[in-house]
Amino acid sequence: MIGRLRGIIVEKQAPDLLIEVAGVGYEVQLPLTSFYNLPATGLEATIYTHFVVREDAQLLYGFTSTTERSLFRQLIRANGIGPKMALTILSGLTASQFVRCVQNDDISTLVKLPGVGKKTAERLLVEMRDRLKDWGLSIQTPLTDHLVLGNDEVQNFELKESPEQDAISALQSLGYSTTQAQAAVKKVYVAGSSSEQLIKAALKSMI
Repeated sequence: MIGRLRGIIVEKQAPDLLIEVAGVGYEVQLPLTSFYNLPATGLEATIYTHFVVREDAQLLYGFTSTTERSLFRQLIRANGIGPKMALTILSGLTASQFVRCVQNDDISTLVKLPGVGKKTAERLLVEMRDRLKDWGLSIQTPLTDHLVLGNDEVQNFELKESPEQDAISALQSLGYSTTQAQAAVKKVYVAGSSSEQLIKAALKSMI
């Protein structure tokens, strides 16, 4: 079982990370809420991991806090929630925001996440209610307000620019359709924005 990695970040392409530890490169997938907290490429990082072994693959999921990893582990115990779906949920909502959804029976927020229909959301709220009742997590500051384009900027928007395409690819990897991802990034695009800023703003605009 691999529970923690400390090493140098070699590559970052949300939600994927390549981190070198003692000469070995580990490929790790992180929810975007953790990915935002990573230092720059070339710097040292510590991530807490969950190791999944399947017949066709061995996968590492990473988190910048043990709280996020604990919630991920609770999520994948729920009926019908696999690691990919759990990663999607924790990319759209922080751990504190998800706990608040459960405590408030907030189905409307959950169903905005890709792949989470009404029945899945209802079942998730029921199963997670008892598991999370003692967490007592404080609500984190919401993601910053998204940036709005003027009409001329919208018309001049080009998807081929690297930060925009990186943001679209990241949203697609979480289950959003190409049309949804492009529309969300286009809606919040401002010249000079980094891919991470665009991803944050796009997710906020859809939730």
